[in-house]
Amino acid sequence: MSNDDETLRIDRWLYHCRFFKTRTLASKAVAAGQVKVNGERPAPGRRVQAGDRIELVRDRLPYAFDVLAIPARRGPATEARSCYREDEDVIRRREERADALRQDRQAMPRTPGRPDKHTRRLLRQRKER
Repeated sequence: MSNDDETLRIDRWLYHCRFFKTRTLASKAVAAGQVKVNGERPAPGRRVQAGDRIELVRDRLPYAFDVLAIPARRGPATEARSCYREDEDVIRRREERADALRQDRQAMPRTPGRPDKHTRRLLRQRKER
């Protein structure tokens, strides 16, 4: 690959671009197989460069984007957003998925405060479906 100024470890890139709050969380996500670089499952030390395609699943929501630049630091969100270009199709699918998850939560039985025995039973039955 290129020299170190033009590449960055995948876990550090995800951390710098604000997809994860800590580098440890980014590293764990990569190791768990939630991240793909150019269609392959990488190790946390895999180096990425401009032009690479990254796909990840975070909080059950899909993300897919092309790397445009390597950030020098973990800066503000606007600076981080300039380092990648996200697919419009994936954004639309993620919004639909988030709406579906929200609808699921709204359909769950609610109680004011802690659920009683009857409500817990309903929750368990719903979860088993």
